[in-house]
Amino acid sequence: MADSVSKLLTKESKFFLEPKTTMQRKYEALRTYFVDQQPSKEVAKKFGYTDGAFRIMCHAFRKDSNKKFFLENRPGPKFAPKRDEARARVIALRKQNYSTEDISRLLRDEGVSISTVSIWAILNEEGFEKLPRRHDDVRPKWPRSEQAAYADVRQLSLIPRVMDTRIAGIFLIFKILSDTKICKIPRELGWYGSKMIPAENAFLSCLLLKLIGKRRKSHIMDLQCDEGVPFSIGINELPKRTYIAEYSERMTHQKNLQFMQRWLKDLRNTKMIEGKSLNLDFQSLPYFGEEDVVEKHYVSMRSRRQKAILVFFVQDVESKIFCYSNADIRKGEESDEILKFITFWKKQTGNCPPHLVFDSKLTTYSNLKKIARMDITFVTIQRRSPSLVKDIANIAPSAWREITLKKVERKFRNPKVIDRMITSIKDYGKPIRQVIVKDLGHEQPTVIITNDKKISVSDLITRYALRMLIENSISNGVRFFHTTALSSAVAIRVDFDVVLTLVGQALYRNLAGKLRGYEQCGADTIFRKFIDTPGQIHVGTEEIEVRLNKRATNPILLQSGLLNVPFNLPWIPGKQIRITVR
Repeated sequence: MADSVSKLLTKESKFFLEPKTTMQRKYEALRTYFVDQQPSKEVAKKFGYTDGAFRIMCHAFRKDSNKKFFLENRPGPKFAPKRDEARARVIALRKQNYSTEDISRLLRDEGVSISTVSIWAILNEEGFEKLPRRHDDVRPKWPRSEQAAYADVRQLSLIPRVMDTRIAGIFLIFKILSDTKICKIPRELGWYGSKMIPAENAFLSCLLLKLIGKRRKSHIMDLQCDEGVPFSIGINELPKRTYIAEYSERMTHQKNLQFMQRWLKDLRNTKMIEGKSLNLDFQSLPYFGEEDVVEKHYVSMRSRRQKAILVFFVQDVESKIFCYSNADIRKGEESDEILKFITFWKKQTGNCPPHLVFDSKLTTYSNLKKIARMDITFVTIQRRSPSLVKDIANIAPSAWREITLKKVERKFRNPKVIDRMITSIKDYGKPIRQVIVKDLGHEQPTVIITNDKKISVSDLITRYALRMLIENSISNGVRFFHTTALSSAVAIRVDFDVVLTLVGQALYRNLAGKLRGYEQCGADTIFRKFIDTPGQIHVGTEEIEVRLNKRATNPILLQSGLLNVPFNLPWIPGKQIRITVR
């Protein structure tokens, strides 16, 4: 009997000597300090406080005149009226094997608004477990969303009907694309494709985003309700953005290089480019992601160094068409990129490029020496070193000769020049022609160097000024083709994205050449004036007629020869296409 009483006392005493809750521990610690008069360090150690924390607690207790020190004050509501009112109904419905979503829908129909989180909280408090996964035939017969249609060329319908579309003008571009045979390259190179989406249609689905100026690849979802858009590329539905991302991952640099080899061959065969003179330049495309492998480069549009992709472009000066690009460049490889391009050109054409124009930072003087040995004519800018600036400043005024630039409509048409041969470029190693030009509207004189000894000074200055064409074209690519949109909801390989830009830019340049008065316009203007035109697609038994809505620029189209001329699109077999205006 004595043993059981001692055990009972020991159990009850533990409630006071070993408090479980925070407030009880705080009470027992303060009582021990103030009533039993034990030292604060011993009390703090006994109840698990640090010395400083216990002293602060004692100070706060002395300052609390109302002695509400041990009352817990939890923020927020102390009860849930909606949850409590719906508790009985929730339990009753759960006993009928309804899920939380089903219960929420039924309560909403009954006029009770309660979230699925609150419903699950009630069920959890009442001891209900989660329902096992059920088959559709067991679930309640609620209205459900329909499954989205998937892209499949075999489901393309050519039955007679009429379709409205927002961008009926895209068929003008596709007529150019069909004429140039570019769309056949992916299939001939064995690019990825399937029975549902062949290689040709997969490539067109990616190219379409460039042709209509979509900034983000995820914006392809905006076109899902326009039946005419997927019809234009010969497919029933546009591939989803996940497909485009996965497709681009298959496009390695080697595949892009093979494409450009065929691309250059077709451009030359169709006389789209002559290749007599080429502009070369680099462009840094800003990157705003978190990839550590992306290096920092100087971005001129932001006047700072930041993470960017360095891309090399080559442009035919006559047609303004890009014929080569490379986005697979690392730091330290920039200066040799021009030599890689010369090798590429020679392999495709059998000869070195005849004439190259570029700025001073594109390559080194030692590479200029190699280029000169290949009998390639080049024009570039000499870097203004302190010694060169000093040498120019010491030139006598009588040594300058004034010339008149031909076929130039600008304010500064009469610059002063000095044309001479120099040997001061150490890494070049032999005499080179130097033309110093001032009064061109720049603060400092421009120093042009070239191995062309026959060209006149006026023609030399005019030709180097045409190098600005590549910068303007790159700027247009940034503005309309959105080559700087590298961080989007859909990851597109940069090298492949640039190849698509080259194709899109060439198609727009070709179309602009057929539109009287718009030959020099950029892709953004051509798209706004001609491509971004609503219309109807009339699918007939023998022919597909694309009727463009009335616009002020329709007379230009009528004069271009693009309308009322039947043509075939390889990806829409069996029927001819004819573009008309209402």
